[in-house]
Amino acid sequence: APRLPAVISHPSRKVNLAPDEFVAALADTIAQLAPPTEGLRLVGRRHLRSNNSWMHNLTKLATGRGRCALWMHPDDAEAHKLTAGAVATVRSAAGEITAPIEITTRVRPGVVSLPHGWGHGQAGTRMQVAAAHPGSNYNQLASAEQLDPLSGNAWLSGLPVEVSLCDEQP
Repeated sequence: APRLPAVISHPSRKVNLAPDEFVAALADTIAQLAPPTEGLRLVGRRHLRSNNSWMHNLTKLATGRGRCALWMHPDDAEAHKLTAGAVATVRSAAGEITAPIEITTRVRPGVVSLPHGWGHGQAGTRMQVAAAHPGSNYNQLASAEQLDPLSGNAWLSGLPVEVSLCDEQP
């Protein structure tokens, strides 16, 4: 016997695609997605040769130019007095990391982008090839206390960050 109509039935005889919890959280969600009025927002990205961190331990895929660079729009780089190849300190409320700067128009002003899945230089890493190209750990900038209000997942995209020239340049 068909069961689905009884499970999704509502007095209006329509399927409720906007539960009250979602509607109540919508204003906060829209506010989080709004372009920053000041400061920078960090978003992640993937690269074809390193979609997953285990790919960093394959010699053939680990060759070539480094892929763990912080992308920054030319306008922001100029405003922060940063140049391509310089090492920057990226700070959030939860922590800080360093990463080389790549200036590009592939991100909009106010946004910086760092790939996920790096940080292989930390103690306990058992991947020799990956440890030779450690990169910066994006997750060190995320807080365990900051959660997406709608899903309850870790807040990993659009993190407010400060970017400045690292005191120790290579």
